[in-house]
Amino acid sequence: MRAAQVGKLDGPSAIEIVDLPEPVAYPGGVLIDVHAAGIAFPDVLMTRGLYQMKPGLPFVVGGEVAGVVREAPEGSSLRPGDRVAALTMLGNGVAEVAVSPEHAVFALPDNISLEAGAGVLFNDLTVHFCLTQRGRLAEGETVLVHGAAGGVGTSTLRMAKALGAGRVIAVVSTESKAQVAKANGATDVVLAEGWLAAVKELTEGRGVDIVLDPVGGDRFTDSVRSLAGGGRLLVVGFTAGEIPTVKVNRLLLKNVEVVGAAWGEWVMSHPTYLAEQWAEIAPLLASGAIAAPDPVLYPLDKTAEAVAALDNRTATGKVVVRLR
Repeated sequence: MRAAQVGKLDGPSAIEIVDLPEPVAYPGGVLIDVHAAGIAFPDVLMTRGLYQMKPGLPFVVGGEVAGVVREAPEGSSLRPGDRVAALTMLGNGVAEVAVSPEHAVFALPDNISLEAGAGVLFNDLTVHFCLTQRGRLAEGETVLVHGAAGGVGTSTLRMAKALGAGRVIAVVSTESKAQVAKANGATDVVLAEGWLAAVKELTEGRGVDIVLDPVGGDRFTDSVRSLAGGGRLLVVGFTAGEIPTVKVNRLLLKNVEVVGAAWGEWVMSHPTYLAEQWAEIAPLLASGAIAAPDPVLYPLDKTAEAVAALDNRTATGKVVVRLR
């Protein structure tokens, strides 16, 4: 089979397309003919050895796939030929054949294409976890998302209203990204330059209930300032590179919270959580209450470029590599 392999920790440019033996299903594993594989920011970090989990070299990049079941464990509810989305966990995703543990394989609704399905799990499950489990989103609250034209950002825009938000404000860096945010369901869009003043005006000085921040960097302090009383700032990641700090007196004075939201860590310590999430999200996808992602597609031979698009922050929406 063909696969996108990292042989040295030199960043996305080190990804090479190689021929490898097909994997064999391990006990409890589902063998999948992969049609498309999602790319996420941890993939960028892993190409440099900077992610908290470090697969040994060489490794196949990518951790989420969509395809067709070739082989399932005896007694499984899955059958050969089923269309599925799956997490391959640490790497092994951008390959023509992959194996996933059965608990991380989910039947796709009929209205979700395999290309879109490859863009559902990492981002949508992350956002669901952030808004419901960590953010305690209440009906009608206002959500603001940074990096709103990126993968997590567009997922937030697609999902927040279905999960109860009354208003969703997108923060983007350019006018072209503003169009992406609007197309994905933003109620309001503001540019990063002067965003805090714009948000205060939009909310008539009240502020927002939840900030979902996958960016970090120098926006962090203003994100705290943007919160209404009782608001929550969800720390999802640091695509800007800089890990910010907070003066806790700001939290005290406004009765606000800074909340860590590491979906992967939660999943590892709560074994049934993935199934619980999918049981909530799948019907919303099937009904159209949550729109399917509209991924940016790359061919397998361009996997290095796909990962680099997240590295240099030129990507808009979910990045997906098509294998079939």
